[in-house]
Amino acid sequence: MPSEHPTTVVLFGATGDLSRRKLLPGLLHLFKTGLLRDIRVVGTSLDDYTTETFRDFAKEAVDEFGGDDGDKEAWPEFAPLLHFAPGSEGAAGLRRTVEEVEATWPDGTDPRRLHYLSVPPKAALSVVDQLREAALVERSRIIMEKPFGTDLASATELNRQLHEVFEEEQIFRIDHFLGKEAAQNILAFRFANGLFEPIWHRHHIDHVQIDVPEELGLAQRASFYEATGAYRDMVVTHLFQVLAFTAMEPPTALEPAAISEEKNKVFRSMLPIEPHDVVRGQYVGYRDLDGVARDSETETFVALKCYVDNWRWAGVPFYLRTGKRMAQGARIISIAFKEPPRSMFPAGSGVGDHGPDHLTFDLADQSRMSLSFYGKKPGPGMALDKLSMQFAMHDTGWAGSVLEAYERLIHDAARGDHTLFTSARGIERLWEISTPLLENPTVVRPYAPGSWGPNQIHQLVAPFTWRLPFERSWRDPNVAGA
Repeated sequence: MPSEHPTTVVLFGATGDLSRRKLLPGLLHLFKTGLLRDIRVVGTSLDDYTTETFRDFAKEAVDEFGGDDGDKEAWPEFAPLLHFAPGSEGAAGLRRTVEEVEATWPDGTDPRRLHYLSVPPKAALSVVDQLREAALVERSRIIMEKPFGTDLASATELNRQLHEVFEEEQIFRIDHFLGKEAAQNILAFRFANGLFEPIWHRHHIDHVQIDVPEELGLAQRASFYEATGAYRDMVVTHLFQVLAFTAMEPPTALEPAAISEEKNKVFRSMLPIEPHDVVRGQYVGYRDLDGVARDSETETFVALKCYVDNWRWAGVPFYLRTGKRMAQGARIISIAFKEPPRSMFPAGSGVGDHGPDHLTFDLADQSRMSLSFYGKKPGPGMALDKLSMQFAMHDTGWAGSVLEAYERLIHDAARGDHTLFTSARGIERLWEISTPLLENPTVVRPYAPGSWGPNQIHQLVAPFTWRLPFERSWRDPNVAGA
């Protein structure tokens, strides 16, 4: 759905890495597709740029990280819409540039403003103060990057200071995980089909795994990570949000307020995170990085068990895992269904040998789903094996319509759609249930780079097993025999 209202995008941190890799190429794609056609972009940062050199920077960014050739063909039309306000000129300079840019619209145009705060966490509130001083709050929305606090007290204080300047409906706390098509497809899959929603509860689901291992290390982010850790960086701001989409009740409508309310109900139903249900790890070599204390107890890995204590999910464990320098990069949600009685099948038939049936959502850019189940092998006797049905977005005619996560979220924020964003109430509740762990963290255990984490993860998930690395390989329909 195009955003037909004229929009001024003010991009703070416009010459940074996120802007170069995601935001500028994403804005070009939204412009080319007509989803954000009537826009002007004002970049600002502390770097010594002019409008011309900023356009050069943006051109290099879209050449390196842009999408298809159609995006790049739109560059000559897009480039004149880019402007730069040097950060050294302060609030007055920013106000002046925004007014000059908005004057290029016809008289009577009343553009909205979308401020993207692509800045370090410690700089976010100073940007908010700058917007207040520049009188750029009215008709505005702001997009904020994580982290949204580091505990309940800091999150509450951050929200208090934000609300002194902006109303809650003006604030969009971004989670790029929920911007991915596969994450949103969970809602469609559950609520638009009669196949799975009737069994989407404790009577039929054994447990749920949300697994986000990462292969990359922290050489470029070690000083930031040292003060944050995997739990604060990934679990509160990403994995719990995915959990809410998986566990929420049907909303009264697919509207932002209704979906946000159901997500918050999940958060309110979550039991506190107890230290004995958490495994923290640190990959060998992390302490040798610049900016890391030699006796650091910061976790680069975390796995945990948590519960949603409501009628639908009481007693069903949710297992979450994420970490750096792991064996494989992946982003999956795996629903394990309860196994039926096996007494009717002869011994040695193979039933149950490969664990329960699983429904798996792959949240990576390929946007894939698979369903594993038992079936009979051809031939005499009753010999069974695990089979799999799979769907991948790139195998359909829709592949070219998929928006990258940041593109989707920028577009939603421009339209005022909060569906995929975190609310102040939600984030404060997540820090509240995290308090037992934050106040009494478990010991950090070493793990080898390229592994799946500390050995204690197997005790955490027992009597089950982690779905990764045993998830069945995805078939490529273009390969013979696949």
